[in-house]
Amino acid sequence: MPADLPLDQILEGDCIELLASLPAESVDLIFADPPYNLQLQNELRRPDNSLVDAVNAHWDRFTSFSEYDAFTRAWLSACRRVLKPEGTLWVIGSYHNIYRVGAILQDLDFWILNDVVWIKSNPMPNFRGVRFTNAHETLLWAQKERGARYTFNHQTMRSINDDLQMRSDWYLPLCVGRERLRSNGVKLHPTQKPAALLYRILAASTRPGDVVLDPFFGTGTTGEAAIRLGRHWIGIEKEPVYIEAARKRLSCVHPDSDGISSSEKPDLRQRIRLPFGTLLEYGYLHPGDILYLGPDSAIQAVITPQGKLAVDGLIGSIHKVASQLQDRQANGWTDWYYYDASDHQRHPIDKLRQQILSSQETESDE
Repeated sequence: MPADLPLDQILEGDCIELLASLPAESVDLIFADPPYNLQLQNELRRPDNSLVDAVNAHWDRFTSFSEYDAFTRAWLSACRRVLKPEGTLWVIGSYHNIYRVGAILQDLDFWILNDVVWIKSNPMPNFRGVRFTNAHETLLWAQKERGARYTFNHQTMRSINDDLQMRSDWYLPLCVGRERLRSNGVKLHPTQKPAALLYRILAASTRPGDVVLDPFFGTGTTGEAAIRLGRHWIGIEKEPVYIEAARKRLSCVHPDSDGISSSEKPDLRQRIRLPFGTLLEYGYLHPGDILYLGPDSAIQAVITPQGKLAVDGLIGSIHKVASQLQDRQANGWTDWYYYDASDHQRHPIDKLRQQILSSQETESDE
């Protein structure tokens, strides 16, 4: 790792210029959330005439597709230079820009490994009813050199998905509630991404100690996930208000316990399958935490970095371990309890699952 690499820092300025100052082939993974080029022309209002808080910031304004394409080619080229030969890049976008970004990625000889669809469980409605509600965004995962040995933590993804291979459609809510950073009651950043999304990306495609770079750092979600998972990070951002918010946010983030952790509303809970690992992604539980097999039981299990439970040499999913310990078919969600320091009581981990499901049903404030 180059000694002059500015690890765990936010660099203030233009990403293309600052990327040129970094050592070549020094970064393991890049996550990019670039401007989407939404080109919003008019105010968007709800049926009650209230104003929708849309993305119309100056950094998302381009005069033409050709200008946007030139910008995209420049920052992707700069990213390619600093990425290690075995490194990979994630970029997220909407239908406004992701196809143009994908074509430029391929023009620059990146090799696309996957496209992942982030399906928003609480999308903003299409208030005028003239088109389908935009309920997803697309992530492209690409490697720098086709055929190079890249990082993919397949078993970790299986573990946090209850021992099933993780699919390329991810159900996660928008960034709402307490997670959403605000200033005087107004959203600080119009496109702040949920921490669970970045946690999953970094857990899937980086190793402890890897260097993760975000050229559009915003309010620091990538940095939060990196710190929690024991990765180094570098953020580039040119808006002072976002930098100030990110520094304040990241000063309160700490590594997970051992520092190495890798239609109608009632239908939603039936459609969305929530694996135990989601509790780790959201930060409700952490590797190293203790779970109890019942409200009064002395039997304890430790959560592993892979999202499994470990008890006296027995390691497995919450359901498997509970079943073997009790010699019956068990439901780990209701059988395992966590200790809540706020009320000094044990509660079923299903309580945490229901909190996440409730947040996914909450109407979006986007």
